[in-house]
Amino acid sequence: MAGHSHWAGIKHKKGRADKERSKIFSKLSREITVAAKLGDKNPEMNPRLRSAIQAAKQANMPKDNIARAISKSEINLDKNYENLRYEGFGPFNTAFIIETLTDNKNRSASSIRTVLQKNGGRLGETGSTTHLFYRCGIIQIDKNKYKEEEIFETATNSGAKDCLNTNSCYEIITEKEDFYKVKSEFEKKLNNFIYSGIEWRPYSYLNFNKKDQNEKIIEVLEILDELDDVQNIYINVNLKETK
Repeated sequence: MAGHSHWAGIKHKKGRADKERSKIFSKLSREITVAAKLGDKNPEMNPRLRSAIQAAKQANMPKDNIARAISKSEINLDKNYENLRYEGFGPFNTAFIIETLTDNKNRSASSIRTVLQKNGGRLGETGSTTHLFYRCGIIQIDKNKYKEEEIFETATNSGAKDCLNTNSCYEIITEKEDFYKVKSEFEKKLNNFIYSGIEWRPYSYLNFNKKDQNEKIIEVLEILDELDDVQNIYINVNLKETK
């Protein structure tokens, strides 16, 4: 899933096999189903469902799949999923925050613990890594479709914390509590976003200059991403793309 946006960007650029795309759709469907089950079936009245559907569209998930995922919320009434967060350390003492959507917390914990331990890391206690991160809302907008003045004005008027003009996009940063309010203001003016979501972002980043270190961290991220229960992964590393 999305996780830290830079990791998400690397994943998308690496390309998707059908198997990988199916895995992504499965995770997106689960989030849509749970969001619809816990709130209104109308995305206009349910911010979590609206965000889940937008994420699905950004991943080019077919409309029929989205509709089926919403319908499942009325069928799987006996299956209860919960959002659980796991914290731990990966290779080279990198900090991980792993968000899951699971119906079996023992399975999730065991799977994540095994992956981290096999790769020189460990599963930590609650609070072992979150103090290295802060929560915030992120909205990324295509620079080629909108004028900078328009984006900055909307960000300022809606109460965004910051608005950055990066190499690849406009990035609006909000307080976690203000995310849906700010996003709603942008939705009134824009057709779509490159990405939007609530993230954990590190206060400071680790930089590894050795190619094998970078590749090892990406390898662990990919293994964790393969776990059905894992929805998002956040790390405190500036990743470099590998070829």
